[in-house]
Amino acid sequence: MPWTDSKEQKEAMQALQQRMQNCRAGVPDAATQQWFLRDRKLNVGEAADKLVRMMQWRQDFLRGVTPSAADVAAEAATGKAYLHSHKDVNGRPVIVIRASRHITGERPLDDSKRLCAHLLEKAVDELDDGGETILGIFDLRGFGTQNADFGFVRFLVDVFFSYYPKRLGQVLMVDAPWGFNAGWSVVKPWLKKYAALVSFVSREELRRQYFTPETCPEDFKR
Repeated sequence: MPWTDSKEQKEAMQALQQRMQNCRAGVPDAATQQWFLRDRKLNVGEAADKLVRMMQWRQDFLRGVTPSAADVAAEAATGKAYLHSHKDVNGRPVIVIRASRHITGERPLDDSKRLCAHLLEKAVDELDDGGETILGIFDLRGFGTQNADFGFVRFLVDVFFSYYPKRLGQVLMVDAPWGFNAGWSVVKPWLKKYAALVSFVSREELRRQYFTPETCPEDFKR
């Protein structure tokens, strides 16, 4: 739902701001409140409930602040995920996840979650005026059973449903091996209608359809 500052939208925003003044976990900024109101199609009650859950998560898990680069340095050093230095051809910030570098149980799951929150916040900060969504790329080369961390995937689903709603514009699964199908059959129902955002592509398709030769991530240039 685009925001046009209509009378209905302004009234809904005023009502939401009034309700959020009593949020014990903190009051989100106006832009965040507007985004959640759009997500809930101007339903003030639903937007308020969702905002309270998001703010409570930030307070409980993130201690009220976005993890800094220093906070996630050790996890980032694994190379399992990063924010690409270029946007895609549609102007979207790009987060790349190298699935084979995430070994279930090798590192604390909370560290992976904080890296995720750090990258998402950076990606949202890089949105151009008028830009609203980001592109997620899962590099599935070398994926095996040791990488199938359903606890972390469940967290990702919750993040995009509850804490960063409608920020994920598309997900590309690149070069998925045959063994990935079993895991995907488990995860797909969790996504519900958002499963339509997922596309399975080859490296060649990714290079041709989503990037220029200069902006393609190094991981996929060959």
